[in-house]
Amino acid sequence: MLSSIVRRYAQGLLNRVAASLGRMGLTPNALTLIGFLAMCAIALVLAKGYFALGGLLIIAAGIFDALDGSLARLTNQVSKFGAFFDSTTDRFAEGALFLGLLYWFLENGMTFVAYLIYLSLLGSLMVSYARARAEGIGVECKEGLLTRFERITLLVAGLVLSAWFGDLPILAVLVILAIFTNITAIQRVWLVYRAAK
Repeated sequence: MLSSIVRRYAQGLLNRVAASLGRMGLTPNALTLIGFLAMCAIALVLAKGYFALGGLLIIAAGIFDALDGSLARLTNQVSKFGAFFDSTTDRFAEGALFLGLLYWFLENGMTFVAYLIYLSLLGSLMVSYARARAEGIGVECKEGLLTRFERITLLVAGLVLSAWFGDLPILAVLVILAIFTNITAIQRVWLVYRAAK
């Protein structure tokens, strides 16, 4: 997965930043909460139609998503609740971003985009649910075309490119997400089926 490659090359830097934040007294769960609240604020930026700015802010806020795990490992604060809290807020954050987009497109009369956003959000949730449910029956399931990292990367690309090409890039990304998130969920069902046979 693309996320594994990026994390492998960036882990050293993440560890140094996480260590500094730890010395400031921040906890992994605090970083998770800060990242989540930042995503909610970015959703408001998207709702106002500032897509390119929102895309850049998502990159900045996404750093907290990577730092909380690094800080937990460095300070021996890895916990089951921390992992659960991180995963849960990730789902809410993704939903908040889609809600911001939904608001803007509906306010501007582009009601058909609601279907794309619904399918994108449904697929995103099912990708995550498939992994969680697989792990619940003892099967590791991290593979797939569009994991969360790839979904956010595509979304950011569409938002930033809107500065030059208007709504077209984000609409194209929503079409891709609407199709391939659901394909990824089905892919994971197939992978779990094979692993559980």
